[in-house]
Amino acid sequence: MLEQGVALVKARGIASDLDLGPLVDPTVPFDGNPVLLQRLTHMYDAGAWVLMESALADLPADLRWLFESGAVTLPQLAAIHTATGATAASDIAAAIEDGTLRTVPGIDEAAEAAIAAALPALRATIPRMPLGRAIAIADPILDKLRQTPGIDWAMAAGSLRRAQDTVGDIEIVASATDPGDALEDLSHHPEAGRVLHRSDRRIYLLFDRAQLGVRFPDPPRAGSVLWRLTGSVAHVAALTRLARQRGVDLTDAATEEELFARLDLPFIPAEIRDGEDAIAAARDGRLPLLISRAHIRGDLHMHTSWSDGRDTVEAMVTECHRLGYEYLAITDHSQSAGTSRTLTADGISRQAEEVAAMRERFPSMAIFHGCEVDIMPDGRLDFPDRLLEKFDIVLASLHDSAGHDPERLEKRYVAAMTHPLVTLITHPTNRLLPHRRGYRLDWDRMFATAIETRTFMEVDGAPGHLDMDGALARRAVAAGVTVTIDSDSHRAEMLGRQMDLGVATARRGWVEPRHVVNTRPAAEVRALIKAKRT
Repeated sequence: MLEQGVALVKARGIASDLDLGPLVDPTVPFDGNPVLLQRLTHMYDAGAWVLMESALADLPADLRWLFESGAVTLPQLAAIHTATGATAASDIAAAIEDGTLRTVPGIDEAAEAAIAAALPALRATIPRMPLGRAIAIADPILDKLRQTPGIDWAMAAGSLRRAQDTVGDIEIVASATDPGDALEDLSHHPEAGRVLHRSDRRIYLLFDRAQLGVRFPDPPRAGSVLWRLTGSVAHVAALTRLARQRGVDLTDAATEEELFARLDLPFIPAEIRDGEDAIAAARDGRLPLLISRAHIRGDLHMHTSWSDGRDTVEAMVTECHRLGYEYLAITDHSQSAGTSRTLTADGISRQAEEVAAMRERFPSMAIFHGCEVDIMPDGRLDFPDRLLEKFDIVLASLHDSAGHDPERLEKRYVAAMTHPLVTLITHPTNRLLPHRRGYRLDWDRMFATAIETRTFMEVDGAPGHLDMDGALARRAVAAGVTVTIDSDSHRAEMLGRQMDLGVATARRGWVEPRHVVNTRPAAEVRALIKAKRT
């Protein structure tokens, strides 16, 4: 890439490919080297645009998409990067807010207006990855940073920290007095495809086509950087206006708690920093006490090798015990589920024997023998009542729409919810991230039926579901629905992570512990199941 040139970042790996040789002088600004500018223009006209486009593709994503939006020219983008160090949309937004952008050579009022107009939709064009994949990439980096000398703390930011269903790119903030060792380690990370940008306190890399950026602010202002990179555009703009009204500086807080305190606000959890309603709730003393992993006492949805799970009943129970759960439910798929293996009618008794053996081995933990039974196209359940009665808990699911319209799908759900043996409805929209949107039903009517029939509805932590999503979960609990948060895990090693995903999704929906069944003791869960059955 070219220093302050086509690549606009401080890496020059492509310079020799462009045959610019000694023309690339890092001490000479892009617009101060007319020979370089003329050579680049000639090369572009002559067909070297292919290499030029390759260089653009290696820019940090926001800079690339800002250029491709047509809001800036390459020289303008180079000047912005050189003057402000901007590598993300949030940097450019901050430069607009504090007036810095207008001082950049080549950026006049019209150019600033064009850039400001492009920013809100900028990330809409960036390919997004499922939340689970983003976490799998970020967690090892975070773990490594937290063990690196010179790093005080490290946290994910942006849509990853807000636990959005999909993530555009990964941003990490690490408070650092001296980030030298961390920068060097990341520059040579064995799984990194290439370095897109590196400066004294910032680095951008590619991991399996996903962009990951790490910033290392000085500890006295690290909280401000984390806050600005975490909140949505609407959240950051609203708090910035409030700070301006009160004459409060938000640029130099060591922690986010300090930043909110300056505005006389309680700490606003990251997952609900999407707009202005959380700020209004904070000002009025109405912020919810959000569910956390510490509130979860058990997991009521998981699969073993009796159906499409990888691990045995023993492995799943052992891991749940390690996680400190008071109870769990083994809930394999019924016989008509479209999976590679299912729990057959003949297998129910044999699986029950395995569950009984685990109860003897782990007497301190309640182990429910359950089933995730399919709701058939005619509304019947996949197992007859004489078999369902053998289970301690029955989950009901729609895995196949059978081509039905929303009204017909609702009837199938209602038939299941009115069945006395059905305890909860799993992943209600049956969406599949990021490809399938899920069912579009009359959710108000669904919620009313769930309340009337005393049926629980699930927030599913499987990375492909995250269903109900935050918005729907918020509507559900506001209507009075009691929810469960479950892992829907098919592997023992994923029980904890997928429960974390479920909890994070519920937090986006303003869900509190009082809304959630599996924050309650095992005896109360048994009583709730029995109450519906009788």
